[in-house]
Amino acid sequence: KTGDYTPGGLTLLACGALAREILAITSQFPDGMVDLTCLPASWHNHPEKIVPGLARKVASLRRKGRQIAVIYGDCGTGGEIDAFLEREGLTRIPGPHCYEMFLGTAEFDAEMEDQIGTFFLTDYMVRHFERIVMQGMGLRAYPQLRDMYFGNYTRALYIAQTDDEGLRQKARRAADELGLTYDYRFTGYGAFPDFVADAITASTSQTSQQKQRR
Repeated sequence: KTGDYTPGGLTLLACGALAREILAITSQFPDGMVDLTCLPASWHNHPEKIVPGLARKVASLRRKGRQIAVIYGDCGTGGEIDAFLEREGLTRIPGPHCYEMFLGTAEFDAEMEDQIGTFFLTDYMVRHFERIVMQGMGLRAYPQLRDMYFGNYTRALYIAQTDDEGLRQKARRAADELGLTYDYRFTGYGAFPDFVADAITASTSQTSQQKQRR
């Protein structure tokens, strides 16, 4: 659920590219137990916007009395997200980026050792490949940029959150567009369900302790 803030409840503060997956997880919990608010996924192309955006959201949520857990990787900020969260006393899901969060560290490392030139595709990336990659990176207008951006890549690895034949076909076409071999792994939601469950447990415990002190 999004936007219905109750003092003392938990808000997950996340990247918009993960909204669909997080909502699928939070929908399994009772209404009012957890909420989601997101920053624009497009900020991956403008990482300098992420920490100021997080700061505004955190300040707003704290004014509303919300508990906060953060679902972000480093996202090209060079450690600035972690430095900000440390100053604020907040925690985030472990991992430098969502690919590792979905695959798990051991499997991610194994995939990179197998083929270091791997371009990862998630469900979100596959759904919005034309807008994010072909249009957003200028490849549709300037095909010659393909070698500049992807010349060191050898394969596109689709790490799928859902079992969707339509998305698999789109991912294969995306690999073809980039001139890369195609590979597929089903990951489901990876580390996200456990992180959300643990955050809810911690929030519930903290809220209970606060009530007892009143």
